[in-house]
Amino acid sequence: MRLKTWLACAAAALLPPLAAAQDGWPTRPVRLLVAFPAGAPGDVIARLVQPALQQALGQPVLVDNKPGASGNIGAGEVVRATDGHTVLVGPDTIFTVNPHVYRKLPFDPARDLVPVTQLASFSQMLVCHPGTGWRGLPALLDASRGKALSYASGGPGVPGHMAMEMLLAATQTQMQHVAYRGPGPAMQDVLGGSVPCGFLASPVVGPLVQDGKLLALAVSGSKRLVSHGSVPTVAEGGVKDYDATFTEMLAMPRGTPPAVLQKLQREVARALAAPEVRSRLAVLDLEPLANTPEEAARSIAAEHARWGTVAQRIRLQLD
Repeated sequence: MRLKTWLACAAAALLPPLAAAQDGWPTRPVRLLVAFPAGAPGDVIARLVQPALQQALGQPVLVDNKPGASGNIGAGEVVRATDGHTVLVGPDTIFTVNPHVYRKLPFDPARDLVPVTQLASFSQMLVCHPGTGWRGLPALLDASRGKALSYASGGPGVPGHMAMEMLLAATQTQMQHVAYRGPGPAMQDVLGGSVPCGFLASPVVGPLVQDGKLLALAVSGSKRLVSHGSVPTVAEGGVKDYDATFTEMLAMPRGTPPAVLQKLQREVARALAAPEVRSRLAVLDLEPLANTPEEAARSIAAEHARWGTVAQRIRLQLD
């Protein structure tokens, strides 16, 4: 049913414009509502494409951060928006994980939101404080079996949390989850040694790894990062078939005219294709996608099923 809902909404985006008034969108400032704090991957992408979008759309484009509750606060605000100019920016976990682990959500992402595009894919990087002395994933896993350890993430149900829980389930190990309000605060406590390690977005922790302030043990995706080619994937670290790749995406309230979805997706794709933007994304290990609403819906539906299996296996419930 979720797959049919997403695909029906996405397919509508491929239809011709419904009215001349829709062709004139936007008629007022466009708000990119980022459901995570400043510095998160979605926030970085929104601010990179903002100048080009503003020029192309002929209206101010504002980036507004509304973090909290694993993206549910920002997503809920977009669902309730009636101005036709409010756009959700956030990780796909808002659609693929949250419905499984938050059973009292006042909205249903599949019913109330429609994808515009997936902006970029990214991995989480498993980093540790240098004082731990762990030089690889096996060392961390061995240490976790010998004593109680904790790990940091940017919040319950966010990519770092799910990536670590998938790892712990696959290796039959246990660690205590310490949730923060975004990857930035989590990174600060790992950097200070309050929490020994964490699975955090590579764009956030990559520069600290480069400077030797954090140790990188593994990356969650299926391939190594361009900027940190010496850091193995979790699968290369001995966990067969492990892959936790995530995407940042745009979505709007269901009922948004198809012509609006088409226009926004088209202009975002153009902004992401600019050489200077692609260069900046590459430095941050963000791989641009800019797919169609229909393609985004199919990807989200597949990931929704996959993460539902993970959430059920680890019995994760956050309300």
